[in-house]
Amino acid sequence: MSETTGVDRTDPYTLTPEGIKEPPVGWRASFGYLGPGLILSASIVGSGELIVTTTLGAQAGFALLWLVVFSTFVKVAVQVELARWTIATGQPALTGYNRVPPRIGRLGWVNVLWMLLALSKLLQVGGIIGGTAVAFSFLLPIGGDPLGFTSLLVWTSVLALGSIAMLYSNRYSLIERGAVVLVVVFTTVTVLIALGLPLTPFAYGAGDVASGLTFLIPAGALGAAVAMFGITGVGADEITFYTYWCIEKGYARWAGPNDGSDAWVRRANGWIRVMYKDALVSWVIYTFGTLAFYLMGAAVLHPQGLVPEGNGMITTLSRIYTDTLGEWASVVFLIGAIAVLGSTMWAAIPSWSRMYVNLLATLGVLDWQDPVARLRWIRVFTVVLPLLWAVCYLTIQSPVIMVQIGGVMTGVFLVAAVIAVWYLRRVETDPRLYGGRLFNVLLAVSSVAIGLLGVYSLLQAFGVEIG
Repeated sequence: MSETTGVDRTDPYTLTPEGIKEPPVGWRASFGYLGPGLILSASIVGSGELIVTTTLGAQAGFALLWLVVFSTFVKVAVQVELARWTIATGQPALTGYNRVPPRIGRLGWVNVLWMLLALSKLLQVGGIIGGTAVAFSFLLPIGGDPLGFTSLLVWTSVLALGSIAMLYSNRYSLIERGAVVLVVVFTTVTVLIALGLPLTPFAYGAGDVASGLTFLIPAGALGAAVAMFGITGVGADEITFYTYWCIEKGYARWAGPNDGSDAWVRRANGWIRVMYKDALVSWVIYTFGTLAFYLMGAAVLHPQGLVPEGNGMITTLSRIYTDTLGEWASVVFLIGAIAVLGSTMWAAIPSWSRMYVNLLATLGVLDWQDPVARLRWIRVFTVVLPLLWAVCYLTIQSPVIMVQIGGVMTGVFLVAAVIAVWYLRRVETDPRLYGGRLFNVLLAVSSVAIGLLGVYSLLQAFGVEIG
């Protein structure tokens, strides 16, 4: 929750004339108004990069390097378009999803699919908590065995309870600052090590990089390519929860309620341009982070035939560091792994709490516009979700598989999100706020690419093999 007192006039989800603020002009003036994208980066530069992207690099080598940039870039247009609707209306994603026909009782079909996504994400985020617990357990084992159940139980419990304690207030500024610190720490270290690989025995050259920029998918690598496209960059959950952070930062409130005037259009377009900058900065951050992880997997793990699996994921991934810098780097890696996986937890807990509460509001359980009730329910899920995720991990104990299961459902729900975005754009977004011709082309390309991903994911789910 943003730093509010529970009074409607200061609630970021309530648009009032008193909340209007003129948008900044230019990058320098806009810099202090960036932030939602940094929370997004904290979520993205985490499980997808450390676990899945590195694993794909280990499996496919340099061949799919080009797909890293493509997969992170092409989905941004959908993210931005949904955020445009949010700034124009002051409403979060699940409120809009619920208006997309047809409806099933009180729920729109998109929110019904979202419920299935949420169930699969219990496993994915549980895998993230598990991966972080394994890293802590190797760093500070309890009972002598870092992979023993006692050590994993203790560290999983500490992580869940510690996260609840730190995030219970749900203040936007706290969430944003924590995300920035976590992203900077691990992204900086990882990019530096990836750039330093040419000076080690696992050096890669211009030829290796060029071979990964051929825009081709090698035979037998289609499944890996689809997995990369589905889980790298913004996923269905990030596209959805970005809208909540845009509201809590203040973009919609500062634009003010839509009174149809030219002044409102000017302000709204001004804050949308700030949101563009925010999305661009976050894209640069998580794209470089993703490239770094993929390069390390392709250069270090692939030649040795090492692929991260099960609870041994952390030890396999640590070879990236120990094989390039020596055994001492194992500690550095474990600290870095805690930072990167912890950043996903840090962003996931408050983000999913808001989405669950928004869903309950669409079912009539509470009034979303009541800030006191909304915060009370958000805090309930801030407690419940980490405990559920911890139980899921301790039951399954396979972080890689758990993250990948969530990735499959993410690909399916992305299609529903695209349909919702186009519906809300046509029905509810003021045409005076539409992007330019170039953006509209990117939105169309993004939508088609996501649609193909969804079709492939469904076929795979029903056992139809392609490629």
